[in-house]
Amino acid sequence: MKRLRQSLGALKRWIAARRAPPQPGRFALRQKSSVHGFIGVAAAPPWREYLLYLPRGMERLTRPPLVVWIHGCRQDPEAFAAGTRIARFADERGFVVLLPRQNRFANAERCWNWFDRRTARGLGEAAIVAAQAADVLERFALDGKRVYVAGLSSGGALAAALALHAPGLVRAVAIHSGAPCGAAHDAADAHRVMAEGPKGDALPATRGRVPTLIIHGKDDRTVAPVNALYLARQFLVFNGFDPAALPPGAALPRPGMLALPWRSSNGPDGDYYAGRRLAARVVTIEGLGHAWSGGDPAQPFFSADGPDATRLVCEFFAAH
Repeated sequence: MKRLRQSLGALKRWIAARRAPPQPGRFALRQKSSVHGFIGVAAAPPWREYLLYLPRGMERLTRPPLVVWIHGCRQDPEAFAAGTRIARFADERGFVVLLPRQNRFANAERCWNWFDRRTARGLGEAAIVAAQAADVLERFALDGKRVYVAGLSSGGALAAALALHAPGLVRAVAIHSGAPCGAAHDAADAHRVMAEGPKGDALPATRGRVPTLIIHGKDDRTVAPVNALYLARQFLVFNGFDPAALPPGAALPRPGMLALPWRSSNGPDGDYYAGRRLAARVVTIEGLGHAWSGGDPAQPFFSADGPDATRLVCEFFAAH
């Protein structure tokens, strides 16, 4: 009888907890290092802080996915979260958000050093962010098969490095206004790539399965839109497309149709396949400069104009 009463009491407490209002979302600040986290372009420590967002009703979620959300130059995680409104989407869709913070000792402009040779090989800052993701996955019992990475500008290039070198970790990736991984190997070369595009393909030596969403403004004067084409070529090959079948220069093969109302009639917009599998989706946006599309213009590097890039990214991730 005593055991029955205890069981009934536990059941009542469980029912009461389920009926209680969900706990509000909350931010937490943490730090993580990697033994591979040293970079060659600065004497920075091999660790970085990260901001973590646990969504509303986290206590009710079972093994939710993780979204790694990487800011660009002259930004920080707080501004990037605010400008993209990512916490609202996390609350609605039930995922945890990891926002790495660049260290000023690593880069005075708070850019991610995507051009660092170690980072471009999946070490350096890519290894640090991968270690952060592994830490969060274990600490909160998240779904390790649903880890998604997105970034803006230098954060987009870092996201590309993570996807190419940690395909066992990354399920899908979104790159907004970014450059191809391995297209530059020092700061001067990075500025040239940003202004003019790569001199040629930086095709990966390995293969994986990471569908890629590439978003770029057609009026971007900071990172030339041609970088989006080279990114698509890079991820086409990574996902299994025969490099010998690529058109010359920065051209792309014939795309599939992209059923979106802002699809350009004279741009590369569309879905690109390696066999029957989606390898890259390219969305270029008329009138958009170097800014996150459809974001909060109160934050730097965000434009209220254009489609809501956060929604595009979240829907792309949800489909994979």
